[in-house]
Amino acid sequence: MLEVADAFLVLSFEERLVAVEITGFDVGCCTGEAGKAGTRRQRAQMRGCPGLLYGWCRTSLRSWKHEGGCVETELAALAASGAQAFVGLLVTEAFGQVKGRLARFLRRRAGDETAESELQAARAELGRARSAGDERAQAVVQARWAQRLEGIFREDPDAAPELARLLSELAPDASRTFVSLVSGGVNYGPAFQGSHIHGGIVFNVQSAQPPAPDGPDRPDQVPVVTTRFSNRRAELGALDAALGVARSGRGSVDIGVLEGLPGVGKTATAWRWAEQARDRFPDGQLYVDFAALRDPSAPAGTVGADVSEALAMCLRSLPGGADNDIPNSLAARTNLFRSRSADLRILLVLDDVNQPSQVRALIPKGPGSAVLVTSQGRLGELAVSDGARLISVKPLDAHGGLALLADRLGEAAVEAEREAASRLVELCGGLPVALQVVAARLVTGDGLTMEELSGELEDEAGRLAGLSLFGEESPVSAVLGSSYRLLPQDAARVYRLLGWLPTGVFDAGVAAVAADMDTGRAKRLLGVLVKASLVETMRNGRYRMHDLVRLHARERAVEEEAETEYAALMKRVGTHYLVLTALADRALREDRLRVADLSALLRDADNPFTTAGGPAPLDWMDAERPAVLAVLRAAGRLGLHTVVWQLAEAFTPLFLHRRYLGAWKESLELGAVAAAAAAASASTAEEIARATAAEARLRSLLSRPLLDLGENERAGEELERAAALAEVAGDLRVYASVLEFLGRYRERFEPARAVETFRLALELNERAEEARGVAIVSLFLGCAQDAQGDHTEAMVTLRRAERDFAAMGEADRRMAARVSAAIGVVHGHLGETEEAVRELRGAIQVLKDEGARHYEAQALEQLADVVEGAGGQEDLVREYLDRAQAIYAPVDRTRAENVRRRLADLDG
Repeated sequence: MLEVADAFLVLSFEERLVAVEITGFDVGCCTGEAGKAGTRRQRAQMRGCPGLLYGWCRTSLRSWKHEGGCVETELAALAASGAQAFVGLLVTEAFGQVKGRLARFLRRRAGDETAESELQAARAELGRARSAGDERAQAVVQARWAQRLEGIFREDPDAAPELARLLSELAPDASRTFVSLVSGGVNYGPAFQGSHIHGGIVFNVQSAQPPAPDGPDRPDQVPVVTTRFSNRRAELGALDAALGVARSGRGSVDIGVLEGLPGVGKTATAWRWAEQARDRFPDGQLYVDFAALRDPSAPAGTVGADVSEALAMCLRSLPGGADNDIPNSLAARTNLFRSRSADLRILLVLDDVNQPSQVRALIPKGPGSAVLVTSQGRLGELAVSDGARLISVKPLDAHGGLALLADRLGEAAVEAEREAASRLVELCGGLPVALQVVAARLVTGDGLTMEELSGELEDEAGRLAGLSLFGEESPVSAVLGSSYRLLPQDAARVYRLLGWLPTGVFDAGVAAVAADMDTGRAKRLLGVLVKASLVETMRNGRYRMHDLVRLHARERAVEEEAETEYAALMKRVGTHYLVLTALADRALREDRLRVADLSALLRDADNPFTTAGGPAPLDWMDAERPAVLAVLRAAGRLGLHTVVWQLAEAFTPLFLHRRYLGAWKESLELGAVAAAAAAASASTAEEIARATAAEARLRSLLSRPLLDLGENERAGEELERAAALAEVAGDLRVYASVLEFLGRYRERFEPARAVETFRLALELNERAEEARGVAIVSLFLGCAQDAQGDHTEAMVTLRRAERDFAAMGEADRRMAARVSAAIGVVHGHLGETEEAVRELRGAIQVLKDEGARHYEAQALEQLADVVEGAGGQEDLVREYLDRAQAIYAPVDRTRAENVRRRLADLDG
């Protein structure tokens, strides 16, 4: 802190004389015991606040020169105290929210139309001074505002009460001294009223009022919830169990901790429970807001001063509390607090705690007392060593979010636009602070509808700005900013970079790649973010970042990271996912047709799918499906074309096994577009040919989900384009594969041409010595021959496919089972029902074991056809169709509906 001697440098000679009197450097004491006590408090306040000292020295000089200076001095006191709270607001995270109201006060009282820009300039000046550690400059700014406020108070007697109301609302703890001065209540700050001190200077030193004979009134300090309280029944019930009647008779002091991310509603829940539990604590309720006591410039994790001040606040509020009885040391204050609370049953609410030590020093001793803590961080140490009950406050679910909107807007309004209201809850991630802003915007938004607002918030880039009122800083950014500022530097950087990830769910490996560090260090820093409730852990070893938290982190990254860092991060992350997806693809099947040559990239990569206890490749792909899709989108926007098409190709096996049709379609579309762009920007003939072959491959694969989605015409167009591209690329394997897909399309829409197309594909695979391609095309050629009525020739072709799959070094049980199912269908057409049923049942079991559910459902339909054709077993037909429909329902609505209609026909 700036010492008094440093503050003298900005004073004139006459002003220094006054400062000598105020601080007691020389002579000058009030007469009388009350005056002496007041002067001691006054000196302590002045030494702790150079801005207050400076303002008092200047204004007191004027009052010294002014006969009957009590009025002038009181104005100076008001101005200096008001300026301290006023200037404090200029440097808070919430400045964007409060500047409009401060400006309106100045404009109305001083007629200054440039008030907002003046506030902004003062904030910038203070920011520069704080960054440079120049406390003298900060003191000068505060003194300037003290002079400004003194002039306003002198001209308008109503200005001081108005400012008191405003500051008590915007910064209740920081403005307590000023509010007390205005109201005339007892105050422990620099209140000066009427006693004379040495040198003839008239100051008003307020005498401390002695306590009433029976002690002070029962403290009731927990703020009231001013809006309608929604939901949180489970959390309130958990607090009842932890701190309520059932436990209050045990003679112990219970501790409950509400933890969760910023803005989730912990404080409101604590206030609500305290209101309901007032009768359980006959000796009152104390309240400490650590956010108001915290020094924002102190290093993260620093405690001591805030705990000491919190103890002083509590001691003043307990029986026998007085300033002159409060010891100076933290240890002595702690002991005194225990002594004074020993015979009391009180509730102590500690808001915004971030260290366990802030709680331990404030645990009262009285049996049946309780401590209710809110914290954005994880305070697990309190549970282990102090028996605290940890209660997690989560974002609201869809029902709870709609209930909150209905409370604010009315049931009728929510019901009228229920779908849009649900979307708003989803876009806010169930975060109450965001939903409150949504409700306020709808109430004050000049006819804004929920549909219009949800459309506005769909854009991630502008969502936080949309969650604000009147162009001020978003409350979401404000509450998250306070937690962000407390992070250590390295954890803050990881937080920012995680905001640039295109997905909010990730593992430690992805976080390490994003931050360009080793995984062990990334895990340690993720632990810091978890403790701060900015990231949460998931059961599968992954981490999750709430969407609005991620957008705030991204906002910070844009402001604080180099412009080139985002593209570099996405290239690292995209390559990371490409390596893992390619390894998973190869773990599923090594001999699959691939265009990308990733041998150099994969050569030295750690393969988690071959290690003991490693993830199953298909399950890993499924779990990472949203993340891979998000990476494909983001990398595509950045022009990382080669990474995109290679990742889309490697990702395809997931959809061959688990047919998420929409996701499959999107990934292939992104990959095909990227391959075309890669070919257009390639610099060598080899690069052009490879990218062109990749585009042909991806467009032919795209026909699969398009057909299942009923986009038949487009599927045909994609296949024709793919065939042309494959022919240009000159890769026989790719051309043969494209013709295979084209043949399957023609089997459905141009059956007369299907057989010839498959025969050409078979010939090209044989020329390319692509053994697996030969076996696959033989399967589809046999099916096409059977469909044309050539059942005997079809059986010959399918038996060849069966032998080819059996002869492969790497078994392909899934494709072999599909051949068995096709052979069963041909047996059925040949009237060989027993053989047909045997083949199909065997195929169905293998497909089920392999997790090939889509093909299992197809085989069940085929088995139903055979049984129905044989006649007399309608119950079996219905069973097979029921099983098929259950498999189709979550992934292929078209096929599920077809089976449902068939079942309806069976029922007449």
